[in-house]
Amino acid sequence: MPKKEENKVTLEAALGRTKIKKSPKQKVKKLFNSLGPGFITGASDDDPSGIQTYSQTGAQFGYGQLWAALFSFPFMAAIQEMCGRIGLVTGRGLAGVIKKNYSKKILYFSVIILLIANTINIGADLGAMASSGQLVFGINFIYWLLGITVITLTLEIFVSYKTYAKILKYFAFTLLSYVIVAFIVNQNWLQILISTFVPSFSFSKEYLLNIVAILGTTISPYLFFWQANEEVEEEVEKRELKSMGAGIPKFKKRDINDLKTDTISGMFFSNLIMFFIIIATASTLGIHGIMNIQTADQAAQALKPIAGDFAYLLFALGIIGTGLLAVPVLAGSASYALSESFSMKEGLYKKFRQAHGFYGVITIATMIGLVVNFIGIPPFRMLYYTAVLNGIAAPPLMFIIMKISNNRKILGKYTNRKVSNILGWTITTIMSLCAIALLVSLLL
Repeated sequence: MPKKEENKVTLEAALGRTKIKKSPKQKVKKLFNSLGPGFITGASDDDPSGIQTYSQTGAQFGYGQLWAALFSFPFMAAIQEMCGRIGLVTGRGLAGVIKKNYSKKILYFSVIILLIANTINIGADLGAMASSGQLVFGINFIYWLLGITVITLTLEIFVSYKTYAKILKYFAFTLLSYVIVAFIVNQNWLQILISTFVPSFSFSKEYLLNIVAILGTTISPYLFFWQANEEVEEEVEKRELKSMGAGIPKFKKRDINDLKTDTISGMFFSNLIMFFIIIATASTLGIHGIMNIQTADQAAQALKPIAGDFAYLLFALGIIGTGLLAVPVLAGSASYALSESFSMKEGLYKKFRQAHGFYGVITIATMIGLVVNFIGIPPFRMLYYTAVLNGIAAPPLMFIIMKISNNRKILGKYTNRKVSNILGWTITTIMSLCAIALLVSLLL
């Protein structure tokens, strides 16, 4: 190119008259960096408890409950968008909003439900991570449990939120191994299509238990509190808010649109992974008669078609990676709730010396979770029971979220629209009825 023409192109680029094309790598990097609290929330939903529940679903019912992945997506996205919007508009987390606008009874009821569910979930996830490590490396379960607990606490307490959020995103992609399995193993794709779009029902105790577990591990209490608070953390990071709970943030309408896009992408990723875990385990564990997953060894068998003798290693990496993603989210959401309830300084953007109470709650919740592993329930079975517990605990919290997101005194013009209300009240009712039906079936 002649020098004169080269200078002209350079000048046009400098003046913005021509667009410089970005490479595929740059586009992927830009997309990855745009993923925020919604994506992290969705990815953390596929924690060890989720992996075990979806694996159990595929092993026990084959393709029969695939419809649940498609069914739960719009409802999950609607509820999480409400939670994020509550945080974005008010500059407070859920507990902070409840404290300011409702009675202490409602506040303490909400926080107690969250603490019970989260603590047991933390314990189950830590135990599964330790069990997976022991499976691959042979080191004693106790040493793995203690080591993973220390690593998890160190990451959340001493690593900055901005850096930590990037780490969390990378851990999420360990789940893609199940997608690969689904396409390598021979599948009955016609049956998969039918099972996805044509729900099948049974009123047996086992079927109801599993549906409650799926809904509980997909639409979980800790996700509600986490996303609301993380939206506030983002506002502090962008300097739209001085500190958490310090007033009404200076957000733009574009922020609401970004919240919706981010949340939908996160919930879509979460449900897509659920869909492929069910397919992968149905076509590997289920057809070989492994219908009741009790150990890490049994669950790891699902990855043998792509990893062979390395299946245990790949499975362990997935469980440990998603556990490192989820345990801090569980402990963090509990700490946000308690800190807001008792007016303690809070936020992952703060250093340890600035928020002793906040990080103290994270430490205590994680340590209690560690102790849960000594009650005698096998780690991988406890994951399943944790999902069921979340399914029972979620409906009352969802009722409160629906009331908040329709309250004009709290959200002004940003209250729910008609579609959000239809989706929100529908899933709240369905999960309530499922939980009641399960409890009745257990008592009979």
